Amino acid sequence: MNASECAGRLIWFKATAGNDRFHTYVFQQRVGVLIDWFRVLRSDERGERFRAWGGINDPACCTPGEPNCPAKSLEETYGLDWCPGDEELLKYVGKAGYTDPACDFHDAPLAEVEVHGPTDQRQSACDLKFGTSTGMLGIRKFPNPRFDRDKWVKLNGSAGTWEGYNRKIPAAGGSDEPAKSRLLDGAVEPPYLIGTACGSCHISFDPLNPPADPAHPKWENIKGLLGNQYSRISEIMVSGMASNTLEWQMFAHARPGTSDTSAIPNDQVNNPGTMNALINIPQRPVFMGEKVLKWRKANSCEGKAAATCWCEPAREGKCWEKSLADETVHHILKGGEDSIGALEAIQRVYFNIGSCSEQCWVNHLTDLRVADPQQRGFGQTPFNIGQCRRDCPNFRAIEDRLGNILDFFMSAEARNTDLREARETGLRKADPSATYATQDLIADLEKEFGEGAVARGQQVFATTCARCHSSQPEAAAGQFDALDFYKMDEKSGLRADWLGNDAPTLVSEVGTFRCRALHSNHMTGKIWEEYGSETLRAQAADPNLAEPADGGRSYYRNISLINLWAHAPFLHNNALGPELCGKPANKANAFYAMRPRYVDGNTLSLLPPDQQPACWEYDPSVEGRFKLYKASMDELLNPAKRIPKVTLLNEDVTLRVGPRLWDGTEKEKLVGFSLTIPAVIDGRGVNAGTVGNFQHKTFVVDLVQAKFKPKEVEARLVKQWGPDAGKRVFTDLKAITEEVTSQPNGLVEALKKRPYLVKQIYSSCFAEIENAGHRFGEDLSEADKKALTAFLATL
Repeated sequence: MNASECAGRLIWFKATAGNDRFHTYVFQQRVGVLIDWFRVLRSDERGERFRAWGGINDPACCTPGEPNCPAKSLEETYGLDWCPGDEELLKYVGKAGYTDPACDFHDAPLAEVEVHGPTDQRQSACDLKFGTSTGMLGIRKFPNPRFDRDKWVKLNGSAGTWEGYNRKIPAAGGSDEPAKSRLLDGAVEPPYLIGTACGSCHISFDPLNPPADPAHPKWENIKGLLGNQYSRISEIMVSGMASNTLEWQMFAHARPGTSDTSAIPNDQVNNPGTMNALINIPQRPVFMGEKVLKWRKANSCEGKAAATCWCEPAREGKCWEKSLADETVHHILKGGEDSIGALEAIQRVYFNIGSCSEQCWVNHLTDLRVADPQQRGFGQTPFNIGQCRRDCPNFRAIEDRLGNILDFFMSAEARNTDLREARETGLRKADPSATYATQDLIADLEKEFGEGAVARGQQVFATTCARCHSSQPEAAAGQFDALDFYKMDEKSGLRADWLGNDAPTLVSEVGTFRCRALHSNHMTGKIWEEYGSETLRAQAADPNLAEPADGGRSYYRNISLINLWAHAPFLHNNALGPELCGKPANKANAFYAMRPRYVDGNTLSLLPPDQQPACWEYDPSVEGRFKLYKASMDELLNPAKRIPKVTLLNEDVTLRVGPRLWDGTEKEKLVGFSLTIPAVIDGRGVNAGTVGNFQHKTFVVDLVQAKFKPKEVEARLVKQWGPDAGKRVFTDLKAITEEVTSQPNGLVEALKKRPYLVKQIYSSCFAEIENAGHRFGEDLSEADKKALTAFLATL
């Protein structure tokens, strides 16, 4: 790598940009979601980390007490792995004065065209905040200067465990309330502050050279940009919560390899999506002439308004000006929402993982427990990039080096990982002179899929799939006979076709689970408004949907199919193909067992255990990936074979409303009432997505106004839903106000009798079947389906 690519890689792998405060304090105390970092990172379960959490072990770290490990006991490391740099870091646990390793970061030379040059005026590299590894790649640790070792030992019985810290608090033990622990107790300080780098989701095993043992990878087995399709990052986020909490039921629905990036900036849309595989980025399509309102680099603000131009103090000509202009941009995220430029899209990743939360964006979030529209926190408000740049040095530290990260994206680390090369690499482990040419791959595929399958599959792909999954201009023009999917780009040395066009397609045309396409955070007035282009927001809503779909929503971008063999299961939510699981020895971390997915297609009730297809155990080997690819392709091309999948609540969820009276014993009295969301209603499971998509704030406002402003509400509902449906909703709202006055759980009971209100009226998304849609190719002959599978394996 050149200096810029190398700098970008180090930032991607290590920089937390200060989010250790978020993951230690803000997430628990402001958002109310608990991470049990010891449960995830405990060194005595290092060998299980991949199976339990999909985490990739840092090859440079070790379990204290193992041969050649510098730390001889878990007491020295407070129960976590020992990692390089800990010889210094451990000196400062409970003490001030730690110097972050990022302060020694060597910046790459400034780009020749740097507007803010030629003098190097970058924010101090210290504000990148590296810390040291926790033992799981992408998760970093920092010494907590407020840690009290004596109190810690008294609480836990030993410095080498956190068992007392995550133990259930006695006061909750005798009640029906979900269990809490000391993780929620701000008076107890842990030894480390834990932060996350972008690599926590995107670092993966190299499909070309997977580890012999996933629990013991080497550096040559690891890539930084392909996305970890085994990661259970959502379960990590609620690892300290009881499973009968609303938050656990909402977060933990995501499949391995997916994450709901709007779970914290919550828009009440159940929308986990796969970690983007960043492959062959120099060939990725761009879109010209899009209207983008954003801050751009400038050398002066002389004569310009302070609201739209700002110069960094004590810097010479380091200014930024906000303006509307035409730009050539990528479409990023599943619906293309990040559309103001690649650099800004990279920057926003850091907000998704907690950077600058207190200075910039946490107060723009909606508070799910605020139902009064007059109160702060009722709805989202737009995050302000200019304000964040001014007030958060971590923002500036990342922003000043975004070009390095983008250069890393363009580097050889993000090149395609072809099946041919993967098989050749495997052969060379036994015989360094072994070769496996393209013709060898074709010959092997045609033994399995039929003579002439690859050539026939290319024809099928051109006529059936290339309209969406080719970046060649001929595909957009309908000239499918002229397509060459193997042509190389002379400048980049990569395959010329990105095998996707990133163009927005109406979700009703694709037919897949549409909740992700209704993600609303980039709309005007929402938190990430400044990261969406005006062109994006001007897109017409899908006319075939009943849900609100305006403001740029209701589209999916046509993704790349490069190296599809290595990235199954399919679709944006990994729902198409076998379900994956790690099967760890610690059954408390066997998450698939808690979340069976397959349902009866008529009743949407879970199939009995003996009819649930078994999950497929994680297997990142070359042949393991290829086997999963074939099974997923079979489901893709044969929709009739798919057993419907729905994520259901796996236990009742109880919400307690009102103050508590506690006498210091396990008996706790609630002054108020409790609401229970049942896991089963009338013999049918309750969709976790339905609960997550329920627009309860709008419902409560309409419920109140139906009593005090009935004519206004009725008129609005009739206009939105038509005379019959609108009047039915209004009548039911009036009836519910009468039913809930005398029953503590009356609201839940009232909605149980009228489930359509939750599923169809006050919902951001009505979809339930998660593996439906994308039926293109189902009418092909069986031979052509095999041919298409064979051909795609060569790309």
